Amino acid sequence: MWISTPDPCAEGSDFILFLFILTGERRGMNEPIVNWRLLGDRDCCHIDAICQNTQASYKCTYIDECDIEYNGGCVHECNNIPGNYRCTCHDGFNLARDGHNCLDVDECVFNNGGCQYTCVNTMGSYECSCKEGFFLSDNQHTCIHRSVEGLSCMNKEHGCAHICKETPKGGVACECRPGFELAKNQRGCILTCNHGNGGCQHTCEDMEQGPICRCHVRYTLHPDGRSCVNMLLVPERNTEKHPGENCAVNNGGCDSTCKDTSTGVRCSCPVGFTLQPDGKTCKDINDCELHNGGCDHFCRNTIGSFECNCWKGFKLLTDERSCQDIDECYFERTCGHTCVNSPGGFECVCNKGYTLYGLAHCGDINECSVNNGGCEQGCENTMGGFECHCHPGYKLHWNKKDCIATKPPSKPTLNCSRQEGGDRCYLTCQSQVHITSGELSVTTTTIGLHPKWHPIPFKLHNFCPGPTWLWSRVVPYTGNRVQFGTEIDMCVYFSTGMFVWFCLSVYCGLIALRGQFWYLVFLSAESCDLGCVRRRSEKRLRKTIRTLRKSIHREQFHLHFAGSNYELAKRLAWPVDLPEHCGKGQVLVDRKCVSCTVGTYYDRDQGRCVLCPAGMYQDEEGKNSCEVCPGPEVRGSPRSVGARNISECGGQCPPGQFSHDGFIPCLPCPLGTYQPEVGRTSCFHCGGNLVTKHNGAVSFQECETKVQCSPGHYYNTSTHRCIRCPMATYQMEFGQNYCISCPGNTTTDFDGSTNIMQCKNRHCGGEMGDFTGYIESPNYPGDYPANIECTWTINPPPKRRILIVVPEIFLPIEDECGDYLVMRKSSLSNSVTTYETCQTYERPIAFTSRSKRLWIQFKSNEGNSGKGFQVPYVTYDEDYQELIEDIVRDGRLYASENHQEILKDKKLMKALFDVLAHPQNFFNYTAQESREMFPKSFIRFLRSKVLRFLRP
Repeated sequence: MWISTPDPCAEGSDFILFLFILTGERRGMNEPIVNWRLLGDRDCCHIDAICQNTQASYKCTYIDECDIEYNGGCVHECNNIPGNYRCTCHDGFNLARDGHNCLDVDECVFNNGGCQYTCVNTMGSYECSCKEGFFLSDNQHTCIHRSVEGLSCMNKEHGCAHICKETPKGGVACECRPGFELAKNQRGCILTCNHGNGGCQHTCEDMEQGPICRCHVRYTLHPDGRSCVNMLLVPERNTEKHPGENCAVNNGGCDSTCKDTSTGVRCSCPVGFTLQPDGKTCKDINDCELHNGGCDHFCRNTIGSFECNCWKGFKLLTDERSCQDIDECYFERTCGHTCVNSPGGFECVCNKGYTLYGLAHCGDINECSVNNGGCEQGCENTMGGFECHCHPGYKLHWNKKDCIATKPPSKPTLNCSRQEGGDRCYLTCQSQVHITSGELSVTTTTIGLHPKWHPIPFKLHNFCPGPTWLWSRVVPYTGNRVQFGTEIDMCVYFSTGMFVWFCLSVYCGLIALRGQFWYLVFLSAESCDLGCVRRRSEKRLRKTIRTLRKSIHREQFHLHFAGSNYELAKRLAWPVDLPEHCGKGQVLVDRKCVSCTVGTYYDRDQGRCVLCPAGMYQDEEGKNSCEVCPGPEVRGSPRSVGARNISECGGQCPPGQFSHDGFIPCLPCPLGTYQPEVGRTSCFHCGGNLVTKHNGAVSFQECETKVQCSPGHYYNTSTHRCIRCPMATYQMEFGQNYCISCPGNTTTDFDGSTNIMQCKNRHCGGEMGDFTGYIESPNYPGDYPANIECTWTINPPPKRRILIVVPEIFLPIEDECGDYLVMRKSSLSNSVTTYETCQTYERPIAFTSRSKRLWIQFKSNEGNSGKGFQVPYVTYDEDYQELIEDIVRDGRLYASENHQEILKDKKLMKALFDVLAHPQNFFNYTAQESREMFPKSFIRFLRSKVLRFLRP
């Protein structure tokens, strides 16, 4: 009985084969042996596999194409994969369109190869050169000026082809960069196959006299001794299959792999190429056309393959397809106060009372510099805020800016306020005697007794150190003469204008020094009995202590002290390590403690943040209660919930209006005045007899000035002219009568500044740390100041050397090098120089110091400014000098954009510095950590260096 043999390669073959076996078993037949190669004109296995019969089925044996046909036809490297193979090229080459040949990459096309001046492309590599009067530094990319005579590495004729090192005896020693060997004359450097494939397009072989180039069997060597030319003539394509065709003749007409079959030759292509309809030609597949090549962001097609790249602010992960956001906030130096990371970027946020300058720094706002802070009388700037003060006889309004008159106190009171030079206190008695901590002033009479000035006879006691010390005895004043009675042991240092308050029995007075005479002044006993005041204070204090003792066991109580209200709560014994418990005014959101925002408070009963009720407000984060809105509630002006400041409480006079208490009903500011704030009791005058166009003006800009001032200027109401804002101030708006002070310790380069970003911090320089640190231009990442000079020094500990990475540097490009950064052994101009530049350099570069210590100087001229630089450095054990230099001098470290991004990624740099400074720490990182941090190509590069050094 004939049984139709199933084709396991056909659709549904698994099910057919299953039925075939079931049928055979049911009929009691022996299991048939099927010759699977006789199934039609195609194999079940891949075209590049051998199909072999087995008892019940077949198996595919894959061919390693790289072992046959001259390295699979690849001129550099052949990588075998199941069912196929892939050709790859050495660094400095790209795969040709035929998928086998390798063509030189012109590195000079991209960013001038990273060369500071001239880039010269070579086969498989490139070389940097300098203009006359300069020579290449050890990093082989930047140039150093050479003008020193004598035998040293700064001499223009030191004779070293690559790297010059000074010897302890004062001479010079030459070294070569990776891929070169030092010549017998100890000056020149001989190229080897380890650098740019020895300058050979195909095969390189090191010989005693230098590299010898050879070509793949299908190519012949060009007369230049380096390039290879394809000498195989490909005949006209014939798309028909002829049984007599075989792979031995002209590779069967195939572009790539040729395989003989029973029906003729069969052509196939390597990975990344597709066979064309003629069955012979291979064409590169544009991998980016289908699903963007699997890349998250950018896909760039290459011959036989493709590359993925990421947007700015992202990094490529180890799968070389996925992109991950770079968390700039991981780096603690990113922002002055708070850093908020976002996909592809970040934002710096400053605390209340501070403002952002230099893109990342926070400086205190001098509120008093703008219209006196809005204060009616005195304004005092503080760190993160400001305070308004009132003159004696006035008290601060609820809006904390206006001042209102006070009635004379009925009892002795002591009032203190902050003024220039410190605290100033006033003691006011019922008799209207005002005693101040400053200059003495007694300006009234007392009831019954008349205070008069009297010289006091006194003698120096034996414990008084000098004539400016007073010891005296005082008795009550009884008329026109002074009697001495009970002795007061008093020894106080005096200077003119000082006085001492005393109280003897029920009589009070003071002793003062005016000029060269001592004076005694008696005051009314009934109004200024200090003993009574003391006894009353002690009584109040005891009462307060009793109240506090009663409240200490409660969960919450209030305290009024020094004119301020405080809310105290019993602290619960919450475990610190439990994330479900948060601090004061905070709630748990996604296992993170988040402060209640302004306009809300934390409700302990509900366990959440709640909007402030109507009639209350909260202008700070993380609070457990809200403040009561000032003033009465007015009909027609309902108060809203969630008020974030006093101005949102409602019922207050809007800008351009005022009233006696700051609440409605209000009056518009009259002509010639204006008011930009809410809830004020008066309006500001324009000054200079200027008038406003209408009542109710809200800013000085509505005052009719003689001229319109542009940004960077302010209007002088005395001269009626526009004046340029002085240095350390700026003005962004038109028509203002003030300039804003720069925040913190910043200043401007010139007068007439128009933006806060022109305020710059000039602090820079200093002694750097022993092991790691950063050298950055002042005000970085904002523009550095003009006419600045900074000096740093790095002194490593014994037996350690310095490694520096310049991720990027931005200096104005000009012929005369107005701004420059230089690193050398000392401040002497003829000392060994490691690095110097005076132009923008966006491609990262790493290098080791040519001296054990470094003197670094940055200087800008009076007219330039730019973003500048932030340069990290690390010191490492000098035993690893050879390894570190081998890494940083290898061009492959900077070969790809992904490698360059590593040198700019601050988080990755921290890990990289750890390995570069202590290579044995390479083994502390797990494979998973390495894969998450670095792309595969970088891991391979670094591993080969470290393993070769540690495991020779």
